[in-house]
Amino acid sequence: MNKKNVKRGLLPYVFLILIILGVWYFVALGSSKVNDLTYDKLLSELREGNVTEVVITPHSSEGVYKITGKLKGYEERESFKVKVPLTDSIISQMISIDESLNYELNTEDDPGSSPILYIIVNVVPLVLILGVGYWFLSRQMGAAGKSMEFGKSKAKLSTDKNKTTFKDVAGLKEEKEEVKELIDFLKNPKRFQKLGARIPKGVLLVGPPGTGKTLLAKAVAGEANVPFYYISGSDFVELFVGIGASRVRDMFKEAKHNAPCLIFIDEIDAVGRQRGTGLGGGHDEREQTLNQLLTEMDGFGANEGIIIIAATNRADVLDPALLRPGRFDRQVIVNLPDVKGREEILEVHARNKILAPSVSLKNLAKRTPGFSGADLENLLNEAALLAVRGNKEQITMKEVDEATDRVLMGPAKKSKKYTEAERRMVAFHEAGHAVIGLKLTNASEVQKVTIIPRGHAGGYNMMVPREEKYTATKTELLEEITGLLGGRVSEELTFGEISTGAHNDFEKATKIARAMVTEYGMSDLGPVQLEQQEGGVFLGRDYGKTRNFSNEVAHEIDLEMRKIIDECYEKAKKLLSDNADLVKLIAEALLEYETLTKEQIDYLVKNGKMPEEEETEEVEVLDEKVDKPKRTRKVKEEKEEEEQDSEDEDED
Repeated sequence: MNKKNVKRGLLPYVFLILIILGVWYFVALGSSKVNDLTYDKLLSELREGNVTEVVITPHSSEGVYKITGKLKGYEERESFKVKVPLTDSIISQMISIDESLNYELNTEDDPGSSPILYIIVNVVPLVLILGVGYWFLSRQMGAAGKSMEFGKSKAKLSTDKNKTTFKDVAGLKEEKEEVKELIDFLKNPKRFQKLGARIPKGVLLVGPPGTGKTLLAKAVAGEANVPFYYISGSDFVELFVGIGASRVRDMFKEAKHNAPCLIFIDEIDAVGRQRGTGLGGGHDEREQTLNQLLTEMDGFGANEGIIIIAATNRADVLDPALLRPGRFDRQVIVNLPDVKGREEILEVHARNKILAPSVSLKNLAKRTPGFSGADLENLLNEAALLAVRGNKEQITMKEVDEATDRVLMGPAKKSKKYTEAERRMVAFHEAGHAVIGLKLTNASEVQKVTIIPRGHAGGYNMMVPREEKYTATKTELLEEITGLLGGRVSEELTFGEISTGAHNDFEKATKIARAMVTEYGMSDLGPVQLEQQEGGVFLGRDYGKTRNFSNEVAHEIDLEMRKIIDECYEKAKKLLSDNADLVKLIAEALLEYETLTKEQIDYLVKNGKMPEEEETEEVEVLDEKVDKPKRTRKVKEEKEEEEQDSEDEDED
């Protein structure tokens, strides 16, 4: 905890204690009774023997004796006081009276003659007053100083000793090549200046979340070994007008003193959105901040040696003036990694993890299309957590498989109980998806089928493309729609009834069909793009679609979508009717085993039965062409292990 915070926390209690002591002192003082006597009256009381106690204290600073004491008949907290001139005769008279009368006489030293007492009485109160005054004054000055620093830059200078380098960035080969020029320029600028080359003033990293944009910027700074300032776009914008622009000016001013250097602005879309798109005028604080940023990057002044790297996943909303040459000269697209990139990323995140020999990162990379770098890191971390929970010494394929399901669909809901009718309907639903995937050559390949509920799904098929491609043909899209409709068709053919379990399948199928008609030109309406994702920056997604058609064409779009869906539905119905025995075979296996891997499905299709089960131990064999492990353990044993794990968790 910060020492300043501790002092500030104790200060109110100290003041409270002083106030309590002060109140107690004045109450105690007010409860005592002090009677004023004259010196003659005191002598008279002495001679009469009414005095029981006398205390004489000289005060040379005042030139008097202060005499206090008690008389007969006084109460416990009652006393008298007398002030007499400072003469020797008074003491002698008191002593002479003391010899003849029996009373207690005490004398005390002059307080003025004691340095410590003098300091306590005269100096300490003054010091306390000055200290309290200085404390209040410093608080006021501190508040004023904070208000003066309100316009200072919030960009922080990186002091990380363990610098990130390109070795820590995997799967971004082309992206690293694009930014290597920045490193070469920062290390040897004369090489570029000799040929009249101008290094980009700004590099914009664009890509989906979790693809490594911030990590790449850190690696550039680590490789170049130059000062690295980092700030978020939201740190510029404040409620008060002019603060954001002031912070931009101060950031560039500080960077000039440390040039050559790098400035990294994360989530620049928070401050760099298009101007003039808001309602009610455009002279708001954010736009003033953007104007200042544009001026500093490429205005009348020169910022030699300052390179700005910014990151965003919404490049479409940035102001065009920010993206022109001379400001952000270069855009580097950081896409989701391909299979080779995913393997490299997994190798980086597996450095500090103990993996079993059966775990193949190459096969795992093939099974995770569409995963970002952050997703892959989370997958291995989840697998490690599961291994620790199971008290294992290393991470096996079982934990990796479960972690993949957790990242995609969430944890398994083992406590959720199905009725037997629901289990059968879910089993035949998933079997329908699996058969379509097996019979259509261009459909996604089934990797795993389960009827164990996860997330909002009662069961699911893990289906991945047979090959990773950047484009899709019309046949592939139609077969993908057919595969999505296979679950509903299987329910209808088997039970003569339909359920709500296919709503997510319909959502995906309808989205693909509409894109085929309105964006890809894959319908009888011809090669015309009728919709495109554009529009105002501050409008919602539904309003962001630009419609290039009339109401009559809208009706034709609906008819074409229905035509595509109906044709795919009929195709799925024919396929499943012709392979009803295979659907039943897979469904019955799901009801017994609950989860089937690709190897088990292939064996089931070929031999009409499940692989032979080993009674003693679980064996995991990885096929070179297939990514999933072969599980040959009895489902009964797996259920017993799951029940034991759940009991252990309950005990914990």
